[in-house]
Amino acid sequence: MNRRGSGVLLHITSLPSTYGIGDLGPEAYRFVDLLAGAGQQYWQILPLNPTCPGPGNSPYQSTSAFAGNTWLISPEQMVVDGLLDPGDIEDPPAFPEDRVDYRAVMDYKINLFSLAFERFRERGPDFHYEEFAARNVSWLNDYAIFVALREKFAGKVWGDWPPGIRDRHQDLLRTYGTELADRILEEKFLQYVFDRQWKMLKNHCRSRHIQIIGDLPIYLTYDSVDVWANPGLFKLDEQKRPAAVAGVPPDDFSATGQLWGNPVYNWEAHRMQGFAWWESRIDRTLTLVDRVRLDHFRGFVQYWEVPANETNAENGRWVDAPGQELFTLLARSRSCLPIIAEDLGYITPDIHEVMAYFGFPGMKVLIFGFSGDIAQNPHAPHNVHEGCVAYTGTHDNNTIRGWFEHEVSGEQKNLIFRYIGGSFGAEHAHRIFIRLAMISPARIVIIPMQDILGLGEEARMNRPGTTRGNWEWRLRRGQMQELQEFSDITGLYGRR
Repeated sequence: MNRRGSGVLLHITSLPSTYGIGDLGPEAYRFVDLLAGAGQQYWQILPLNPTCPGPGNSPYQSTSAFAGNTWLISPEQMVVDGLLDPGDIEDPPAFPEDRVDYRAVMDYKINLFSLAFERFRERGPDFHYEEFAARNVSWLNDYAIFVALREKFAGKVWGDWPPGIRDRHQDLLRTYGTELADRILEEKFLQYVFDRQWKMLKNHCRSRHIQIIGDLPIYLTYDSVDVWANPGLFKLDEQKRPAAVAGVPPDDFSATGQLWGNPVYNWEAHRMQGFAWWESRIDRTLTLVDRVRLDHFRGFVQYWEVPANETNAENGRWVDAPGQELFTLLARSRSCLPIIAEDLGYITPDIHEVMAYFGFPGMKVLIFGFSGDIAQNPHAPHNVHEGCVAYTGTHDNNTIRGWFEHEVSGEQKNLIFRYIGGSFGAEHAHRIFIRLAMISPARIVIIPMQDILGLGEEARMNRPGTTRGNWEWRLRRGQMQELQEFSDITGLYGRR
């Protein structure tokens, strides 16, 4: 991060594809080539972990901290690898072109996965699969049986499973392991296919000098393999239900705060284990990406804990977390920690002290920079500093055009016009803000693809606090070509 550069924020699911959802196939390689041709150095994505319909297909509410999202597997690449025949994928359903219909994608790909798995078994022993399974045994076995058990006890979270298997009695694990052996092996196979396809794409990024910035959510959903397999690492009650859950306190945006509902960590148990689970999680993530953004970074220093029986986040409390100890341990055994801290929201000086101590860059988001006293606002372009990553907006915000059209008051618009020394319409807002970001001192600038294209509110990726209609936006094939103007700006402001 010692030289000026820029990149694009676009999740894998948002890539064009014939098969209903962006995947690790030809369009991903094409996008990397377009990034390189436009002088970009970074591709930022959202978490790669499994998603499911219950939490609205959110990549931040995953069933595993270690497994990959198999819905991202490319059917075309499976044909190349001899796991499918061309005829198996030549007549896909008429998927929406600009949205992800997750249910339709799941129904279609489940059948393809079954065909590929049968062909895999017919081929006999596979050294590469065996090597993958052995290298990832610490999480793969638990994850595969967890997936099979979730299907067997459909509609129930693991805390509602029969007590013996809920509590992981070894005799029952062996019994179910035998009964569900085929499904367990299939899930291991799919994880292998995901890993293989992802590593190939990552190698292509490296050959094109593109670094991947990944994303690591601080919390997991309760119905995840990590909580089931490691209940002592989370604050659970005697029935293995959450005793306390995560959220954020009341603020100007919400009078009752935000109740996320994720179980919080038993940090003392993590400390007693030498933070082994966290060390494994960070290492696994960094095998997949070059840099990682730690979501909700303040939770590593101090987090908002709410009793599980509360209906909102008002009656929570701040609890200290041992982030300094964790990162010290990680730093001792690694040459560097390529971490970006998501330091948005209510941030106290102790958070920035930890970031400064380890040299973790934070985030500046330009659409936050035009409220209050602009002269002192840390997100205003003139206050953005070298040691941060600057964004026009994030996946949780409206697009620049949508924000300018629907969320900016007349008074605020006048303030923006005074700041830049001229007025403009909504159709030009994205160009103005991209230039403000690119001209800033920030060494790294990341622009959401929606803002590069000047798209409106309809292209928003996520609306926090809602669970329907999120994570669905997709690029149309023709839109990927529209990087020429962005390429010119990249060179003009010395970011090539």
